Amino acid sequence: MKGTALVLFTATVAIVTDVVVGADVCASCHPNATCDDKTDGSGGKVCNCMYGFVGNGRTYCQDKDECQLGKICGDHSRCHNTYGSYFCTCVSGYSPTNRQAVFIPNDGTYCHDVDECIVDGVCGEGGVCLNTAGDFYCTCRTGYTVQNGSEPFHRHKQSAYCEMVDCGPPPSVRHAVQVPPFLTHYGSIVQFACADGFNRTRGNVAAICGPDGRWSFPSMHCEEVQCGVPPSFPHAVMLWNGVSNVGAEVRYQCVEGFYNTGHEEVCVCTSRGTWSLLHFLCQEIRCGPPPPLLHSVVLWDGSRNIGSKALYECKAGYRSVGTGSVSECDSHGRWTDTRITCKEIRCSDPPVLQHAGRLWDGSVRVSSSVLYYCKEGFYPALGENKSVCTQNGSWSRATLLCREIRCSDPPVLHHAGRLWDGSVRVNSSVLYYCKEGFYPALGENKSVCTQNGSWSRATLLCREIRCSDPPVLPHAGRLWDGSVRVNSSVLYYCKEGFYPALGENKSVCTQNGSWSRATLLCREIRCSDPPVLPHAGRLWDGSVRVNSSVLYYCKEGFYPALGENKSVCTQNGSWSRATLLCREIRCSDPPVLPHAGRLWDGSVHINSSVLYYCKEGFYPALGENKSVCTQNGSWSRATLLCREVLCGVPPSFPHAVMLWNRVSNVGAEVRYQCVEGFYNTGHEEVCVCTSRGTWSLLHFLCQEVNCSEPQPLPHTLLVWNGSSSLGSVALYECEAGYRRVSTARVSVCGSDSQWSPVQLHCEVYCGPIPMLPNAEVLWENGSVAIHHCVKGYYRHTGSDVSVCNTTGRWQVATMRCRELKFSIQSLSVFNQKCLSWRTAAESQGYKQQYTVVFIGVRGFDPSFSDRHRKVFSLSGLHPTVCLNLQPITNYTITVTSVETGDTATVTANTSIPAPPTPEVGYNEVDSHRPTLRLRRATSMLDPICVYQVIVVPVVGVLVFDCTSSRFCGGEYVAAQLQVCELGLEVNFTLGNREQYGPFYNAPLENGQDYYIILRTVCTWGPERKQSCVIWAKARGTFYATRISALVTFGFIGALGFFSMMVYGCCWFWKGHRF
Repeated sequence: MKGTALVLFTATVAIVTDVVVGADVCASCHPNATCDDKTDGSGGKVCNCMYGFVGNGRTYCQDKDECQLGKICGDHSRCHNTYGSYFCTCVSGYSPTNRQAVFIPNDGTYCHDVDECIVDGVCGEGGVCLNTAGDFYCTCRTGYTVQNGSEPFHRHKQSAYCEMVDCGPPPSVRHAVQVPPFLTHYGSIVQFACADGFNRTRGNVAAICGPDGRWSFPSMHCEEVQCGVPPSFPHAVMLWNGVSNVGAEVRYQCVEGFYNTGHEEVCVCTSRGTWSLLHFLCQEIRCGPPPPLLHSVVLWDGSRNIGSKALYECKAGYRSVGTGSVSECDSHGRWTDTRITCKEIRCSDPPVLQHAGRLWDGSVRVSSSVLYYCKEGFYPALGENKSVCTQNGSWSRATLLCREIRCSDPPVLHHAGRLWDGSVRVNSSVLYYCKEGFYPALGENKSVCTQNGSWSRATLLCREIRCSDPPVLPHAGRLWDGSVRVNSSVLYYCKEGFYPALGENKSVCTQNGSWSRATLLCREIRCSDPPVLPHAGRLWDGSVRVNSSVLYYCKEGFYPALGENKSVCTQNGSWSRATLLCREIRCSDPPVLPHAGRLWDGSVHINSSVLYYCKEGFYPALGENKSVCTQNGSWSRATLLCREVLCGVPPSFPHAVMLWNRVSNVGAEVRYQCVEGFYNTGHEEVCVCTSRGTWSLLHFLCQEVNCSEPQPLPHTLLVWNGSSSLGSVALYECEAGYRRVSTARVSVCGSDSQWSPVQLHCEVYCGPIPMLPNAEVLWENGSVAIHHCVKGYYRHTGSDVSVCNTTGRWQVATMRCRELKFSIQSLSVFNQKCLSWRTAAESQGYKQQYTVVFIGVRGFDPSFSDRHRKVFSLSGLHPTVCLNLQPITNYTITVTSVETGDTATVTANTSIPAPPTPEVGYNEVDSHRPTLRLRRATSMLDPICVYQVIVVPVVGVLVFDCTSSRFCGGEYVAAQLQVCELGLEVNFTLGNREQYGPFYNAPLENGQDYYIILRTVCTWGPERKQSCVIWAKARGTFYATRISALVTFGFIGALGFFSMMVYGCCWFWKGHRF
């Protein structure tokens, strides 16, 4: 019953569907269906799903999975379903017969076996390839053995490979080295040669790698080269440790008093068994002649040996400055420097006498002289006029006295005044001048005070000044009272019909008897040129007299808008105002033409123009393209007609399809695409319709896909059948001695004519790193290994690097490690900053590395710390090294051998440098309590330094030893100041009766002179350094008291003498009065 219902329902649906199809079948088809004619002959339409789809053709068409239909692709293949279709690929070891990457079996293509053995070297060096169905396998040929596996093997699936028989590192020969090349495979021959410092005495020098993987042992014997006892040189000592093998050194030094004139001092034992040639010669040290000293003579016996002396004395007329006039020949062949200079005895400039001049050649040497004379206006009254430079550097006294010459007042002249400054000295002058209204007729107007004390005669004669009648000016009258005396005046005025144009109208009778010039200019009344009006011309006869007229008119392009056009010359010399206004004639904006643009500067003046052009995509068919603004204010007609540009049908290209929308106007585009299996070799694919009506030139060419040969990869083998068309496949395999570290090894020729990229990377594989006796690996990266000797051993000979070569075999390091007995003994410090120790005898000639750590502290400065670590590479039995140590520091120094780990420690104390001297200004003071000043010199020594103020009495010659702490001549310490507790500027009062440290600042003794010395003392443990500077000289109070007493007694004596004189005068006048 259910089956019957289902059949009825289906029939009903079919009937309804037929009705719909009859109405519009094709409009109801599914997007993945086609509308076809019915095959029953009824003439109707039916919807059928496309190939690769299944369904009713209208409501649904779903993808058909062809890969579910059994072995649709055949044997040794894989099926790949796509939307509406499918494609096939071959499994590894097989390839399609159509030589493409993919295929569909409906063209007869199938997967066939790939013969990998046709590729040379597919099994690697020494391997033999055997092809099988879908794969291959390898075996090793005679002379090779399989590694990392057993035969048969697959080189690219396993790590097995064929390796030639290798004997490994060749045997070592005592005191011999290998000679390249370093090959170790079967049949390789290794040559040996004696190491530097050894010679072959007998035996075979070659080792051969045999078929059993063992080396034949060479029988050579090398003996060490010895040079014997080194040569000796006259006047020289030999520093030699008794070793005479190759590289041994002997050092020579000249004995005291001799020096080496050669440029070498070390002799080396060479590989020839002889000591190297040494340029060494000791000659006696001799000084040359003593150097000359300016203005001195040398007293010398001619000896030039070390210790010879020369005495310098200053020449006559010079004096010695400084101490140390003796120079001595030292051990360096140089004369020691003297500390004296000879300075010439000179006087200062001679003194100046009042009112006197000097006759002097400028010389200030001994016996030079100067003569004095009285200046002009003075006469010699008395005294000596000569002075001479004496031996004590001063001038002898000249007593010349010059007194002044004077005149009386100058005489008075008639009608004349005097110009005189009141001076009556010699050469003083007075000038006479004529008073106002008078002029100098004749005579001299100057009088001078002469040497005889009288005035020279002035003869000036002054007469009264008078003018003639005043002059007459054109077109002018005069106003004048008839006077012709000085300062009389006349006024001028213009006559009727004229006007004063310019100039002065007054004239005055001057001191020279002439009238001053009157410049009055009277001109006829006239108008200027008539004014110019904007945009207007003038009608005018050129007359500028009164009542002349001018008419105005508008220029071309303008019209009279309003105003008066006439102007007249008036009585005041100006034109009456013309008010004519001219306005410009203008056009409106030019008209717009269809499909045309305008070239126009925006001007709308008459004769302005506009040019029309067709816009892009249009061309000028006919008509005029220019329009002009005319006199009536309108534009002339432009008749330009622009029509649209069309390019027609675009061109076609072989093996290409055209994508075009049938539009061919300007800017229209057509796109080209190459058909499948071809690609565009040009750089363009779009053609454009240009404004010229043609399609643009297109660089487009379809060529068949060809990938050429696949690119080789480093250390790989290529498996390829020679095809380079679309879909061709190339297989890459690693070479022998390398292994694959990535899986992508297939490259396919693509549609862009390029092989798809392969990420295959092959790296060298040499196996485990070889080990050396008494050595370990310091560093390695799989292909390079660096060895170093284990603790207690050092590298004696050979290279310390093992390298994995391109054949996948290790080139083993040849390093030989020897045991070290000991490294550091007898560590000591010399010159405060240098270290020295003794090493093992067997390390002679071997350069070792030492780590030196030094730590410095200062007890007076807890914040100070000097920590350093340095590495030195040294050789020899007695290595030495110098460090950069800070002064006044306690150091702990540790030396460690990097190779053996041996350690030694020593302590060192650095010394104090010379303490800095503070900045003081030397003064000589007259006070028993002077205040002295200093500026402190800051340094790192401040915490361990003090300033000592030392008072030294001046008794005879001053002798003071700055280094002594004991005084025996009355000196004493007045104060001791801690430097680090002082400011930058310090004031100190001497004799203030205060305690400074352990010392008392006692007052100075009256009547005694003292030198004040400032001593800087720095103490560091048992070491002490000091420096001194003279601070001041204090003169005792006895000197000041003596001067005061002398002044007091002098004043009392003068007062008594004056009283006696007054009493005597009174007594004298009193006696004569009676």
